[in-house]
Amino acid sequence: MTEFLLLFRREAAANSIQPSPEQMQAMTKQWQDWIGGIAAQNKLVSTGKRMDFEGKVVRPNKTITNGPYVEVKEVLNGMLFIKAVDMDEALEIAKGCPILQVGGNVEVRPLIG
Repeated sequence: MTEFLLLFRREAAANSIQPSPEQMQAMTKQWQDWIGGIAAQNKLVSTGKRMDFEGKVVRPNKTITNGPYVEVKEVLNGMLFIKAVDMDEALEIAKGCPILQVGGNVEVRPLIG
């Protein structure tokens, strides 16, 4: 089995839209069900917590800028570590991610070492 990192992204502009409590509860349930399904298959390595939209970036010249990635339209929303036989299986798992229903995307990266 190979370990993969799933990175969840959404458009930065979408972050200012607050869902209703009912929508938030429904979305939370979808995330719990999706992650629970991965765990039930013994493919969950570690859950990441949802990240705040605030942050800073340390650049190679050791300057610190507001971030993260203020120059792009997407923000990193969270992450999850999973196990899969190969990239194809990891991609199939990622296709079930609830963030896809709200216009977000999932980046899938194999981990080295």
